[in-house]
Amino acid sequence: MSFYEKYILPKFLDFACNLKGFQNKRSQIVPHAYGTVLEIGIGSGLNLDFYDFDKVDSVIGIDPALPSIAMARERTIKKGVNDKFSFMALSAESLPLKDNYFDSVVVAYSLCTIPDPDAALLEIKRVLKPDGKLLFMEHGLAPEESTQKWQHRFTPHWKKFAGGCHMNRDIESMLLKAGFQFESLKKKYIKGPKVLAFNYYGIALKA
Repeated sequence: MSFYEKYILPKFLDFACNLKGFQNKRSQIVPHAYGTVLEIGIGSGLNLDFYDFDKVDSVIGIDPALPSIAMARERTIKKGVNDKFSFMALSAESLPLKDNYFDSVVVAYSLCTIPDPDAALLEIKRVLKPDGKLLFMEHGLAPEESTQKWQHRFTPHWKKFAGGCHMNRDIESMLLKAGFQFESLKKKYIKGPKVLAFNYYGIALKA
C-alpha cells in the first residue's frame, strides 16, 4: 500500500463522500435496513448516522482498505454502537459468508470502485435472504450521450486518483443483469460535476 493509499486517499474519500448530496441519499435509503445487515464498502462509516438501530440487530462491514475500516470502527465507538458492528477486510467478489443469511445488504457509493462489480452483485444475491432487501445508493452512467462521452474519457484517469472509482458504470443494468428487480428506483443529478453527479438509489429484491 502506497503512502497516498494509506494516509491521503481515505481522508479524501471521507470528505468527498460526506458532501451534502451524497448524505441526502443515504438519509433516504439506509434507514430501511433491518435485522442482520451486510454493508459492502463500508469505508469510513458514513452510513452510520442513518441506521435505525431499533431495527438493526447487527452489521458486518466489508471493505478492502484497513485505514478506512479503522475510521469506521472509531465512528462506531463514538456513537456507542460498536457492539453491533464487526468488520472484514476484503473485497466483495468472494464473501466467506453463508447463503441466504442477511435480511439487508447496504451498498453506498461502492459499486463504482469494486474491481469486478458483476461478481460482487452475484455474491450479494447469494448471501441475501429470499425476502431480503438490497439498499443501494450509487453514482454512475449519465443519461445524456454528451456526458457519457466525458465519463468514458475521464474514467481511466480518475480511477487512478480516486481509489478505482469509475464514473461510467450503468448501475441499473448491472443490478438487473445480476438477477435483481426494483422495489424502488430513483435516478437524478445531485449537486456537483455532471460526470460524477448522476445518482441511482433505491431498493432491490431478488427476482
